[in-house]
Amino acid sequence: MAYSASDLEGFRDALLKARFNGLRTVEYDGQSVTYRSDAELERALGDVERRLAKAQGTGPTRQVRVSTSKGL
Repeated sequence: MAYSASDLEGFRDALLKARFNGLRTVEYDGQSVTYRSDAELERALGDVERRLAKAQGTGPTRQVRVSTSKGL
């Protein structure tokens, strides 16, 4: 099932709110999920953020180029 970007943003906000308040239970759109640990909640948050970036068309940075000069 594909979620829209607005659905993913809402779920991400619910995850962040629960995490910042020290809760492990997240309620969103009439459903409740209880995570076993903060690490599990963090993995879920990372997954939602990756899906959101994909839905918005802004994937992760794949290559970084560095250029330096002595200024001469």
